[in-house]
Amino acid sequence: MKYHNIVKASFLERPNRFIAYVDMAGRKETVHVKNTGRCAELLVEHADVYLEKSSNPARATAYDLVAVEKNGRMINMDSQAPNRAVEEWLYKKLLFPDLSLVRPETRYGSSRFDFYIEAGDRKIFMEVKGVTLETENVVLFPDAPSERAVRHVEELIAAKKEGYEAYLLFVVQMQGVDYFTPNRATHPAFAEALQKAKEAGVRILAYDCLVEAEGMELHNPVKVRLEEEAFGKNLPEAKRKLRKGCLEDISKPLLKWYDSNRRVLPWREEPTPYRVWVSEIMLQQTRVEAVKPYFERFMEALPDVESLAGAPEEALLKLWEGLGYYNRARNLQEAARQIMTEYNGEMPSEYEELCRLKGIGSYTAGAIASIAFGKRVPAVDGNVLRVVSRICRRDEDILLPKVKKRMEEELLLALPDRPGDFNQAMMEIGAMVCIPNGTPHCERCPLADICMAKADGVQAEYPKKSSKKKRRIEEKTVLVIQDENKAALHRRPQKGLLAGMYEFPTIEGHKTAEEVQSWLEERGLKILRIVPLQEAKHIFTHKEWHMRGYMVRVDELAPKNERLLQEDWIFAGAAETEEKYPVPSAFAAYTGYLNIRLGNEKHLTKESR
Repeated sequence: MKYHNIVKASFLERPNRFIAYVDMAGRKETVHVKNTGRCAELLVEHADVYLEKSSNPARATAYDLVAVEKNGRMINMDSQAPNRAVEEWLYKKLLFPDLSLVRPETRYGSSRFDFYIEAGDRKIFMEVKGVTLETENVVLFPDAPSERAVRHVEELIAAKKEGYEAYLLFVVQMQGVDYFTPNRATHPAFAEALQKAKEAGVRILAYDCLVEAEGMELHNPVKVRLEEEAFGKNLPEAKRKLRKGCLEDISKPLLKWYDSNRRVLPWREEPTPYRVWVSEIMLQQTRVEAVKPYFERFMEALPDVESLAGAPEEALLKLWEGLGYYNRARNLQEAARQIMTEYNGEMPSEYEELCRLKGIGSYTAGAIASIAFGKRVPAVDGNVLRVVSRICRRDEDILLPKVKKRMEEELLLALPDRPGDFNQAMMEIGAMVCIPNGTPHCERCPLADICMAKADGVQAEYPKKSSKKKRRIEEKTVLVIQDENKAALHRRPQKGLLAGMYEFPTIEGHKTAEEVQSWLEERGLKILRIVPLQEAKHIFTHKEWHMRGYMVRVDELAPKNERLLQEDWIFAGAAETEEKYPVPSAFAAYTGYLNIRLGNEKHLTKESR
């Protein structure tokens, strides 16, 4: 939010809540104070204050006092500014990415909340409180007893019980504070109301602001401490104490661990937007060690967005051969073409713009924005879901989209000044320490003292997941057909599973040798020999292929066989297949019969020569 016609003055005195006297270029001027709170710690004699000149010449006071400097820190004290700044910030969709409606000043029963919000199927009430009282770099609210503030909190609790989501947002009208806590000394009833609200499920947030004389905007999350000892004589001890299950307390021990234990990975050592993007797509459903050689070859062949956008599809899929989930590669190329046409070849830096690119969801957008561009957005993948579930001992099903979305919102508030490192540290600790499918290494976890599941000895019971649907079994008969010089390959359809990849000719169902011979003879092939091969199994996300194989020797694979050409058969030698045609790893059990090496195996063999 912005002001207009700002002038600087020196504060003299405040005779009542509504006006103040200031020295303006040697002239005593009466100004309107846009805050009826006491603000005694701010409005001290000779403090530098900032005034906005009114556009109404008929007003009794020509200026509004909107900001003040305190010990070199600019503090906005305009009581209307928090709501204006929050409305602008909400429309940036940082807190609610699927925001569809923001309605200010909305009545609910006998209450009137600052905002009613809709995001997806969520209905949300939000109350906003401006905070200007700061002591020892801690901010407090209220600065005077406020029964109205207590009533607002109680009304949010009631809305929550009625099925709405409820948020209380404290807008700290300055920057660089340590944390927010309720002012128990001034109004203990408000502190008690906040604690009840938290227990009832009301989300209590605080954000600091970038404050200038000309305006104010929300900036970074501020820690919220509701415990009684958060402010007072034991302040240093309270700062050191880690609270179990509190995500806001994890950044310091986590980043200290990460700085000493992080793995050296090629995309980390040079985290350009393109390299981070490609690595994150490759790492989906794939182990880090498996990805590393693929990533290096990919960067050598397609070093930038432009080369990726223009690569022939078969060359791209050949680079991807063995990584699986081949639609990732196609989406990668489609997104590269979007970047070339819509962003002049430059990767967008904003989370919302990244989410518009093909194949990029909330996790990948968060990873690119935070790691490559330093943006304060979370990146929540399976590792992070598992870590948070154990730290907070969450009984929710982590496979539900709403659970992931809520964790993203909570981690947004916990992000420190190193968001990219924080996100990578969360992934790293999930991959190396807080592991799945086994006993986590709690003895070397920097978050062990915060973890609620560890404290209760139930870490192996988390995270909670709904059981997956049983995979559908499909039976296949795979034919390794060759003549003296070449073997037969079949190109799969351009849509569907393994689209556009090359496979050995395959028949649905398990066939006998006699059925195979009949099937091939219908296609004009003269069979010399059929030999059974090993059976094999390949697992996809939602299905399993149970394969029966045959080695088939034919008299000749004629390139002029019209039926085979119509069915997208090609004929190639082993060397040509290795170099040119992408064959999915689903057929790895049978490529060895023709000395065809797939993906990484091919490159490892070359390097060992």
